[in-house]
Amino acid sequence: MTVVVLQTARARVELLPALGGSVGLFTWDGRDLLRPAPAGTTEVLDTGNFALVPFCNRIRDGRFSFGGRDVALSPNLGDHPHALHGQAWRGVWTVVSAAETEAVLAFDHPPGEWPWGWRAEQRFTLGEAGLRQDLSVTNTGDQPMPVGLGFHPYFPARAGERLQAGVTGVWLTDEDCLPTRHVEGVWRSDWAAGAPTAVGELIDNCYTGWTDVATLSAPGGASTTLTASPECRWLHVYSPPGADFVCAEPVANRPDPFTGDDSGIKVLAPGETASVWMNVASS
Repeated sequence: MTVVVLQTARARVELLPALGGSVGLFTWDGRDLLRPAPAGTTEVLDTGNFALVPFCNRIRDGRFSFGGRDVALSPNLGDHPHALHGQAWRGVWTVVSAAETEAVLAFDHPPGEWPWGWRAEQRFTLGEAGLRQDLSVTNTGDQPMPVGLGFHPYFPARAGERLQAGVTGVWLTDEDCLPTRHVEGVWRSDWAAGAPTAVGELIDNCYTGWTDVATLSAPGGASTTLTASPECRWLHVYSPPGADFVCAEPVANRPDPFTGDDSGIKVLAPGETASVWMNVASS
């Protein structure tokens, strides 16, 4: 498998174009800022981060209507009935360019079950400010296309790890982790004040009012700071009980985005581009 390496005196990044254009490694001063992928893995869910395009999280039963079209997407996570995260995370990306501290990967999607053509690009830039990932998607078809973008980073959960993120509300979910109702204020973990990522019950929820900054910290160690572009109005937190990681996902659309209002889905005209960015740094 091709590995694209970015490196500075303090940091190393390994990109896996054939595995969803994912990040297989990101270390800073010898510390894993993202979860390292196991050697030889062929499962993108084992990596440190992958892009969400052209939608984030779940579409209920993979079915929705847009612009007079009824769309039906196949399940793409085992027997889970709801389509997740778009098409690119299960695809092979091409290397557009690669240098010592910057690389560009691309993914072209022809019309299919998702009946619109599009091209996505990821630009990874490694510097003193950390690892910045810019994600864009362009509508390459001749009809308007719905779009939502985001990122799915896995952060190693150290002993005593806490997550602090300025959020003001949360979408509660059903047994399939689809949103049922929105509530303001604290629910279970108070991320705004800072709370342990180790939990007794699954957290797989989308939080609202996010201020685009989140910090992961543990006793006696450096912190990890996540920042994202203003378009990523939601922070999705995925923390399974007993896991050695926590996901804090900057996303530009909430789950089940074709149901209800103000879901974050944008409409791209033919030739139009949407973009978001994320930065992960040691602090």
